[in-house]
Amino acid sequence: MTEPARRRFRLPKIRREVRWTITIFVLFFVFEYLLLPELASARKSVRLLAHVNVAYLLLGVGLEVLALAAYAELTHTVLSPEAPTRFRLLRVNMASLAVSHVVPGGTAPGTAVGYRLLTESGVSGSTAGFGLATQGVGSAVVLNAIFWLALIISIPLRGFNPLYGIAAAAGVVLLGAFAGTVFLITRGQTRAMRWIEALARRLPFVNPETVSNLLEKLADRVNILLRDRALLRHAIIWAAANWLLDAASLWVFLFAFGKAVFPIDLLVAYGLANILAVIPITPSGLGVVEGVLIPTLVGFHMSKTTAILGVISYRLINFWLPIPVGGASYLSLRWRGHPRSQLPPAAGPRGEPLVH
Repeated sequence: MTEPARRRFRLPKIRREVRWTITIFVLFFVFEYLLLPELASARKSVRLLAHVNVAYLLLGVGLEVLALAAYAELTHTVLSPEAPTRFRLLRVNMASLAVSHVVPGGTAPGTAVGYRLLTESGVSGSTAGFGLATQGVGSAVVLNAIFWLALIISIPLRGFNPLYGIAAAAGVVLLGAFAGTVFLITRGQTRAMRWIEALARRLPFVNPETVSNLLEKLADRVNILLRDRALLRHAIIWAAANWLLDAASLWVFLFAFGKAVFPIDLLVAYGLANILAVIPITPSGLGVVEGVLIPTLVGFHMSKTTAILGVISYRLINFWLPIPVGGASYLSLRWRGHPRSQLPPAAGPRGEPLVH
């Protein structure tokens, strides 16, 4: 009787160890076989560092800051009218980003941290869940739209690459899942609610009525977003601004090392790298983005040295800098707290708390 209990206790630990092992192996593979040879080649041309334009590097940093501000504005839009201040949302986003950049599993760990910080900031659980889901999936949909538009323009000029098909297929799956979820919640709400309630009854420690109440609130939020065209338009604009400002930052970092890449080529390489980075292998696509961006830019007739130096400089600001900044943001949120976070948790239909 004790042996099966031990197996059930040790199984999650084994799964975590396997996941970390795979992640470390993939990181080692990407570094050893993709990045290390490129860095060895870059060392032969380090003289470019002596001629780098520092003003352009600072401009690239500024564009990255504006991209993060646009993402905070997107968060504010999807959480309206319960949204906290923009400065607080910026810190919540930075804390979530830092976790996603450190922990494997895609954006899920960072989303969990963001949900907790938002609810502690006075945002209801249903609004926070809907806002984070809309922000993440909607932003990915906008990225796919930008990539496909650039791809349609680029293929007649540059030809077709098999990686384009992989990224486009991933985008189709994402858009299909998004459209199916929206249809299920808005058009098939009754059927979805019955199915989820039946599933909730089979799960321990889950109240089916609480789940049903949460689903109703999510459906109401989706209907509000779809009916409010101005709100939907603002969300699309801020999501597009976030991606385009981030891509512009990459363009400026490349230009700082002496090469102006054609904007359509840049958007194809940028969209390809970020769509493939969605696969939750490494934290926020670490190694995947670099491993896709550099050879794709080289394929667009950029020198290998310029591509390596530009991409690595960009990733220092785009990936690594948010980690300490996000850590400081999290500490500031936990230290100061929020007066609305002292409110009792929202109650379900029978008075029980929605969050335990």
